[in-house]
Amino acid sequence: MKKFLILLLISICSFAQNANRKFEKATLKEGVLTINTSDGDYLVKIISEKIMETSFISKGETFNPISHAVVLKPKTGNLILNETSKKLDYYSDGIAINIQKNPFLISYSYKKNPVVSEKLGYIKKDSTEILEFNIDKTEILYGGGARAIGMNRRGNRLQLYNRAQYGYETRAELMNFTMPIVMSSKMYAIHFDNAPIGYLDLDSKKDNTLQYETISGRKTYQVIAGDSWEDLISNYTDLTGKQPLPARWTLGNFSSRFGYHSQEEVEKTIKKFEEDQIPVDAIIVDLYWFGKTIKGTMGNLEFDKDNFPNPTKMMSDLNKKGIKTVLITEPFVLSTSSKWQEAVDKKILAKDKTGNPATFDFYFGNTGIIDIFKLEGKTWFWNIYKDLINKGAGGLWGDLGEPEVFPSSAITAGGKADEVHNIYGHNWAKLVQEGYKNDFPLVRPFILMRAGYSGSQRFGMIPWSGDVSRSWGGLQSQTEIALQMGMQGMGYMHSDLGGFAGDYFDNELYIRWLQYGVFQPIFRPHAQEEVASEPVYKDIVTKAKAKKQVELRYQMLPYNYTLAFENNQKGIPLMRPLFFEEPNNRDLSTVCETYLWGNDFLVTPITKAEAKTTSVYFPKNNNWFDFYSNKKQLGGTTGTIVVEEDHIPVFVRGGSFIPMIKTIQNTSKYSLENFDLHYYFDEKTTKSEGKLYNDNGLTPNAFEKGEFEILNFNSNYNVNKNLKTITLNFNTEIGKTYQTSDKNINLVVHNCKAKTITIDGKSVTFKNNKTSIEIPVSWLKGTSKEIKIQL
Repeated sequence: MKKFLILLLISICSFAQNANRKFEKATLKEGVLTINTSDGDYLVKIISEKIMETSFISKGETFNPISHAVVLKPKTGNLILNETSKKLDYYSDGIAINIQKNPFLISYSYKKNPVVSEKLGYIKKDSTEILEFNIDKTEILYGGGARAIGMNRRGNRLQLYNRAQYGYETRAELMNFTMPIVMSSKMYAIHFDNAPIGYLDLDSKKDNTLQYETISGRKTYQVIAGDSWEDLISNYTDLTGKQPLPARWTLGNFSSRFGYHSQEEVEKTIKKFEEDQIPVDAIIVDLYWFGKTIKGTMGNLEFDKDNFPNPTKMMSDLNKKGIKTVLITEPFVLSTSSKWQEAVDKKILAKDKTGNPATFDFYFGNTGIIDIFKLEGKTWFWNIYKDLINKGAGGLWGDLGEPEVFPSSAITAGGKADEVHNIYGHNWAKLVQEGYKNDFPLVRPFILMRAGYSGSQRFGMIPWSGDVSRSWGGLQSQTEIALQMGMQGMGYMHSDLGGFAGDYFDNELYIRWLQYGVFQPIFRPHAQEEVASEPVYKDIVTKAKAKKQVELRYQMLPYNYTLAFENNQKGIPLMRPLFFEEPNNRDLSTVCETYLWGNDFLVTPITKAEAKTTSVYFPKNNNWFDFYSNKKQLGGTTGTIVVEEDHIPVFVRGGSFIPMIKTIQNTSKYSLENFDLHYYFDEKTTKSEGKLYNDNGLTPNAFEKGEFEILNFNSNYNVNKNLKTITLNFNTEIGKTYQTSDKNINLVVHNCKAKTITIDGKSVTFKNNKTSIEIPVSWLKGTSKEIKIQL
């Protein structure tokens, strides 16, 4: 017993916080628990049953209540404080803060199970401030933004300073999104709610320590718990905001390159898509729209009339064809640009210490940067956008928003450069979204940006992974980046399909990247112009292969748009790691080579040249079926899969419903009056459900306005005295203002043959194929259907 008490004392002391920090008293007022200690105060708020916020305010400091990330208001009611002479507990129905008074120690629990604890807690260094936590030796850590360093980020000290890395391949420690969030395999997250630059140390010293280090600002963090990975991410996106549902055209094909030099090139390129009957929904116009040269013209922000003589007509003509024009912009105004003097006179640029515009040199020339934290700068920038939208622009691209160059000496209305560096892109997206809400309230914005911050998803930001190398190594890093960012709320992280940087010419690589692109959030080939990124400029063989991938992307629009709706409602990413499926299977905790596309697709991109086979693990809860051949793979097994040239390995979950359409030229032709519904029968899966979300693809907040329909599908497989029956039930939920239509469905039931089929009790004709059944179903609007299949 004596030995046990000694060990317990050692254990408590080893996890005690700063020995000089002494508990003084605690008070609870209006839901805020204030804990006074000898060197500062803690403010504790219960945000929800699964989220708790803690702030430390050092002696002599005042609390800054402004968060750039958090939108969720603190919970009120049903908050309990228990205090004894030795400890203090503050909790709601789920999450709790547990405070040991002497020695002082803060820890957190969820449903009475330990989550995480402060180690030394707050530490002041000469030039930085630190928040320090204990982690156990078994935890795998994710987060920290967009990096290519492996799925388990433990062992790294990650700089929090948004910076582009040109031409990266399999390793990129610092990239455009450096977000101050850590997620643990123990199903919790810590979000450090502070904007200035710093570091996130994920146990680099291998002493089971997690540290957040910053140059200044708030010492505020939220501990977020979850009952599953989906629940954890839903809670985090409740905290920081859900992604608005993008316009349906966003999920189509983009024509994009660096760049189109003229109106003639733009129109010629779209004409080639039409002639080759390759679907396309948008064309992205890079920086030549405002200047003939790369250098010296940035900041003109108006069309170069020599090469774009009639941009309004150009965009109008494209809009009539269902093609959106997306224009690049940057936050830099060069001193050689046509708008330099106007920017100086209107005082919309960041300043130096003397109060003059801060100027500096970078690749594109001598420049200033727009102060988007200043009302005048924000208004000036938005008025330029407003004019471009009025002329026909259908989307906006914000490039170099890290910002790419932002000297520490620059000063904005929001603070010094290093204090606002990481939230520049975040606030840039915010000004665009707010501008749309005020001036174009009936339009869903398309905001393509390569830098942001925690919560940038709520502004509708569509992020991409920067200037990746056009190489196999570049392709290999993309699933990790997309999966990690999806977990951190940015569900639309995607890559320049085919790779961006370099003149490496490899048609196999290009096709493999496009094959992956079908099953990632945004389908956008883009590259430097030395090698064409658009399929219409490829040789005949490569073009034909690429066309099939673009067509498949469009065929999957009903499924993909439903995924986008699910992300909007729940925050769940479109691309999901395998460990979401089996959270207790440690072997899956660092896997990113295979992933889930939504709930029902299992995808393994081919990322090596001339690959003949690849290994795929099939999650245990269902059997899986080859999307192309219907071949069955047993759940819970690992298979060696023969690699085909015309597609990557893709499998469909047993029991799933996959809605698809026939190929269309662009989403302006989208309709669900006729569609295919694939049901993948699996004897192992006796019950399943699926859904299909639909609206007009354009109206903001269509679901909230009641301008939508949801088609629900359910299956039940029953065996009774050797009589095997599949029962499928269809029903609809129709918003109060939505004008729906009758549906003609080609129902394809995979992996079985039927003896008889009835629809609503009446026998119908059907077709038994080799591996499937086809059943025509007429579905009157607002009704339900019951389909019984006797096997």
